[in-house]
This record gives sequence, C-alpha cells and structure tokens, in this order.
Amino acid sequence: MIRIVDYGVGNIFSLKCSLDYIGVRAELTRDPEELIKSEKIILPGVGAFGDAVKMLKKGGMADAVMETAKKGIPLLGICLGMQLLFDKGYEYGEHEGLGLIPGYVEDMNKLLTDQSLSLPQMGWNALSFPTDKEVSPLFKYTPEGSSVYFVHSYSAVGCEESIIATAEYSYPVTAAVQKDNVFGTQFHPEKSGHVGLSILKAFVEI
Repeated sequence: MIRIVDYGVGNIFSLKCSLDYIGVRAELTRDPEELIKSEKIILPGVGAFGDAVKMLKKGGMADAVMETAKKGIPLLGICLGMQLLFDKGYEYGEHEGLGLIPGYVEDMNKLLTDQSLSLPQMGWNALSFPTDKEVSPLFKYTPEGSSVYFVHSYSAVGCEESIIATAEYSYPVTAAVQKDNVFGTQFHPEKSGHVGLSILKAFVEI
C-alpha cells in the first residue's frame, strides 16, 4: 500500500487525484504504525519549514518516516516535503530537518544571480539532468527538457551528490534529489500535467 503522510500541511487532494488518475490506490494516514507498514510513502508539503517540522513530529510521524526510509522503503518528498528531507532549513530561523539527505535549505534571495527575477519562483521550468550520472529511475519516462511546475522561495543547497535534476532560474535550482531509496522533487508532480503523472508512475514502479 502506498500511503500519503497527512500531517496538515500538504497539497493532498490534487496528489490523491493524480494517483487515482493513473490507477494507483493510495491512503492518507496520520498513524505512525500504519505508515511503517507501507510499501511506499509520499511526503507532501506546503508552507513554512519550521511549522511543518513541528506538525510532522506530532504523534511520532517524523520518527515513522525516518524509520521506514532507513528500512529501504521508497519515499518521495514533494516541494516542502522534499525540503524536510535535508539536515536543516533556514526559513524564519534555523530548524532541524529529517536528515535523510545531506544538505540544507536556503532563502533563494541569497542564491539568485539575477536579482530582477521575482520570488517565489512560480511557473513552468525545464528539467536538466546531470551529465555525470545515470538518469534516475524517477525520470525513466521523462525526457530531459520536460517542463514541470514550481512554487517556492527556498532552495536546497550543499547536496550536489544527491541532485538528479536541476532547473535554471539564474542559477541551477535543485529540482530533484535522490539518495538510495529516498527521492525528492522541489516541483509539484501533481500540478505538472502528463509529465508529472509520468514521474508519479515511475515512483510507484520503483
């Protein structure tokens, strides 16, 4: 069973609809014991890093996510859910993340080389894949240059070894990461049309 972590800050309805559309049954859960029994886990998220961490820790959900990931169960973090996978986030202070992928999350105002660009980065951007790595199984149905939908003002950095896709926004934005069975997308697959559906399909098949 695929389970979506329901901790009060996720874009759950459209994600569930996208999975339904590709014929994949998924359950929402706030129960750590149910989460640990999952075959795959999706961790969505919208909002501020610190608030999300607090919500995820309520009732032991953060510990359950980390336990299942360390057992080798495939985990996909989406948008803020991806950011929570890192060691720390610097959104309105310093906050500890789940520490499943080395790196941290920084204000994009400090990263833009073209300060005329607006934040949040909102809209469609093309994916580029690293030339020194094999294409991730997450993108087995996704040609390089495919466009996906972003909405964010903070970006993962210090995670070069885990980057599996970038998107140009005056600098190479970390668009997707992977460390073993743990995956993350800064963009929203559930808002990215047929490209996003193909990415969700690929994750389900991992």
